[in-house]
Amino acid sequence: MDHFVVSARKYRPQQFNDVVDQDNIVTTLKNAIQRKQLAHAYLFCGPRGVGKTTCARIFARTINCLNPSSAMEACGTCESCVSFAQGRSYSIHELDAASNNSVDDIRELIDKVRIPPQVGKYSVYIIDEVHMLSQSAFNAFLKTLEEPPSYALFIMATTEKHKVLPTILSRCQVFDFNRITIKAMTHYLAEVAGKEGVTIGQDSLHIIARKADGAMRDALTLLDQCIAVSGKEVTYQQVISNLNVLDSEYYFRLTDMALEGRFDSMLLLFDEVLTRGFNALHFISGLSSHFRNLLVSKQPESLPLLDYGQETARRYKEQAAACPLPFLFAALGICTQAEAGYKQSNQPRLHIEMALVRLSRIESREIAKNPATDKVPATRKAESIPDRTPLPASDSASAPASAPASAPASAPASAPASKTVWPPAAAPAAASTATASIKKLMHQNQKEKQREQEPSGETGGDRELTMERLEKALPGLMNLFKDKPNLSATLSRCPPRIVDKCKIQFTVVNELQKTWIEEHYGRIIDNYLRHILHNKQVCVSLMVEDAPESTPGNTCYMPEEKAKFMAENNPEVAALRDDLNLDIS
Repeated sequence: MDHFVVSARKYRPQQFNDVVDQDNIVTTLKNAIQRKQLAHAYLFCGPRGVGKTTCARIFARTINCLNPSSAMEACGTCESCVSFAQGRSYSIHELDAASNNSVDDIRELIDKVRIPPQVGKYSVYIIDEVHMLSQSAFNAFLKTLEEPPSYALFIMATTEKHKVLPTILSRCQVFDFNRITIKAMTHYLAEVAGKEGVTIGQDSLHIIARKADGAMRDALTLLDQCIAVSGKEVTYQQVISNLNVLDSEYYFRLTDMALEGRFDSMLLLFDEVLTRGFNALHFISGLSSHFRNLLVSKQPESLPLLDYGQETARRYKEQAAACPLPFLFAALGICTQAEAGYKQSNQPRLHIEMALVRLSRIESREIAKNPATDKVPATRKAESIPDRTPLPASDSASAPASAPASAPASAPASAPASKTVWPPAAAPAAASTATASIKKLMHQNQKEKQREQEPSGETGGDRELTMERLEKALPGLMNLFKDKPNLSATLSRCPPRIVDKCKIQFTVVNELQKTWIEEHYGRIIDNYLRHILHNKQVCVSLMVEDAPESTPGNTCYMPEEKAKFMAENNPEVAALRDDLNLDIS
């Protein structure tokens, strides 16, 4: 039985040209080797599985190669390359800082640094997961890292750069590795599948790449997992079932149901998703991404943002053509709100279901706003337009008083109610009123009441401010602050005055009261008086009253002042105080 090697190790890059989607870092390292401008310490940081340790090994192997190529690649045949490939190199050392993180381990490493390389020019020390070193180990390593021997070179790798001490970072050249893009990862997975003789579609590879979240090692592990289950013929359904990924077909079907207003089918589909064991939060998050992809597919300029296989991209374009832009904007808003409030909801499932119901009503609201729209197929209009059939003649007595005046007064008694049809173009005013929202009708009713309350001849502008109207408005102002008795008492202690025709002046006791009222309640008082007095120019001014002159009878004296006054008028009292050494306090 042949020994099986996982793809992540079997297809691990051995040269710079094999590294995937890290071109800027590879170019920088090759130029440093070619120009002989090698630093004594490097720090490779980035997410897991993006090639940090792999690049460190390739870099160490290349700088010690005895016969590097013109493209700065290791030859693979010299003594240094062969000994490194067989794991017996005495010039390249690897240390796992996760399990060797004590001061003693670092001291042992420092002792090894004193030994020059046996083969090659450099003694390279690769320290993986360097952020796991203890504080004392970092401090013990600082001096050696700052001034190592000329033949020593350190390459450190970490996934958590923020945990490395700033004193370490300042002594290293830092290279930030990026997540591998889905496009590059899909291309590399296709090459690996071809070498293994596995038949797998682009959509399946795309699912694996998205599941890996930018880590090539994870993607190769997932590919091995799919091959182990399906063999040499890997299908799309097997991939999504094995990796427990929600099929995008659900989102396509859900969007069609939302466009047709079929909220009952949407709820059943959502129940099917939950029955299969998927998380409701992941479902609504995926639905948000689906609507985002549909929005991207609407414009040719944004198509490069749609990173999917050809078949899936074609379906996105087809469905995007059937989705109006207002629908997509509203759907994105509903989904993002549902996703944000999911964890705070006491009934998470009901929270998502109500979001799905709102999605199914988007098109109905758009049709109600614009009945003549041509963006929705006729079959959807027939289902989503509300019933506009007028009441039969027998029910005309019970019709509400707010019914449109232009509606038909009666219908033939012999004609059934189901055959009574709303006139298509005879009464546009009635059609617009029938589809008006309750909020709009309430707003219009409120405006009409305000017009009725205003005296005739004064509705065109601001009404004149008089003391009579101000006195009528003051009780309402005091009632506005009935839960703040100190404020209402301060404003009502002196009657206000009208200054400069539109300025209402209140009197307060001191500057502290004036500043406090202006900062906390000035705008509230202004808005109330402008509304109740029907004058937008009205503003409130606070004036500090003059302090009354003090009278001798009301003056308060301190004990020292009293004693001084008595001593001046009665010398005997002063003498007695001095003789007895009294302290007046």
